[in-house]
Amino acid sequence: MKTKTAPDAPSAKEVLAQFEKLADPQTKKTLLRHCIPEPVLGVKIGEMKKIQKKLRNHHALALELYESGIYDVMYFAGLIADSRQVTKAELQRWLDRAPCGAIAVFTVGALAAESSAGLELALKWIESPRERVASAGWATLAGIAGHVPDDKLPIAGFRKLIARVEKEIHQAPEDVRSQMNRFIIAVGGGIAPLSDTALEAARRIGKVEVDMGDTACKVPEAPAYIEKIKAMGRLGHKREHVRC
Repeated sequence: MKTKTAPDAPSAKEVLAQFEKLADPQTKKTLLRHCIPEPVLGVKIGEMKKIQKKLRNHHALALELYESGIYDVMYFAGLIADSRQVTKAELQRWLDRAPCGAIAVFTVGALAAESSAGLELALKWIESPRERVASAGWATLAGIAGHVPDDKLPIAGFRKLIARVEKEIHQAPEDVRSQMNRFIIAVGGGIAPLSDTALEAARRIGKVEVDMGDTACKVPEAPAYIEKIKAMGRLGHKREHVRC
């Protein structure tokens, strides 16, 4: 069934045509090097942001665009989806249809973190034996740590999650390991009552090894990252948006 869009929204077909015009071969080459699967157009994030300003929270359009299966368009769908309107079923469907870890983590996980269903879904996803699902769960938890006010968080539950990461991170699959490390940083910098706990755990964990393939990307060192956040006076700072 075709999803209806808001009256002032362009059709999904029109957005796809616009994206095809914005396709950049060099950007596509970079994305492919980062293990993004075809189909991918190579639309720069900066170009997406220009369109996002006009279409933010056009949720029905976002749902339709995500079904395209095109990486750039699916990523953009996450940017314009309405986190207040998205349902658990929609988030689960998006995760099930994610073509790669990047969409699972940076689109589904980020949108989930801004939604009212985020914590419930994250705690479910981290128990999955599927690497992509578990990664999305830890990414969602990291997003929640840096977005939701401390007095709205289950502090005791997050403390237990820190201990779990410390115990399991070095045996976890690579993508899960990466997102666990990100979670420790997010808690250490974003949840003031747990900052010292996360920092101490990060020091005990030590260096986290993740194969980044043929890229210049590096795994951030959690202790140094958390200490830098503290030194900048940004401990406990909350981001308005997780999606970017």
